[in-house]
Amino acid sequence: MILDFKRGEDYIEVLCGATNKKYGDYVGRLKINNEGQYFITCECCLECPLVSVTLEAFEKHALREGSGRWKRNIWVHCEDEDKVPLWKTPLIKYYLHQANVANRKDSAMRKQNFHRDEFLRCTRCGKERRFHLQSRPDIKNYHDALKHKCWICSLWPYQKITCDDDEERSSLKARRGCSRSSTCQGCSTCYYEGCIKCRFEDCNCQECRDFMLYAKP
Repeated sequence: MILDFKRGEDYIEVLCGATNKKYGDYVGRLKINNEGQYFITCECCLECPLVSVTLEAFEKHALREGSGRWKRNIWVHCEDEDKVPLWKTPLIKYYLHQANVANRKDSAMRKQNFHRDEFLRCTRCGKERRFHLQSRPDIKNYHDALKHKCWICSLWPYQKITCDDDEERSSLKARRGCSRSSTCQGCSTCYYEGCIKCRFEDCNCQECRDFMLYAKP
């Protein structure tokens, strides 16, 4: 039922893809081995360096990072329907979670892959500004701002603002992006004392030094 289906000695392979609303389709080849590991080799262009990467890495490459919904975002072609999400196909029954976690080069990061939004108070006007901690660069921005003893609104990394701009409403501040509860104030899903995603080797603060020295691999 799946188009362009190939069977090897210890794997199966199909044509797959992910659609970006702005740039169109990113096409690749999904290979599933007999251990339940999923790999994708991207064919978006001849020079594409992505070979045998994880589903999430391919999703990120297609600029779908942050959604974490590869079962829906990655599709295959079927005889009677075009662009069928993986979760609707028989391919999903071969997926073994532990096999793919062990295969991730960045598994330590992926185990703790979500951080809620945080707020930082301006030392000049006292207004709080939101920081989105969705990626490592975002977390680095917040980490550096937190160390800045005289942080002010004009240093906010997302857009140019001043102390005259209005502060975010209290009703909106309560929503910090936790996937478990929209009004969560901190739980094991969205808050970490420290992980490989939010600690930095080139930082000299006590928290980063302690993590790099004593955290388990």
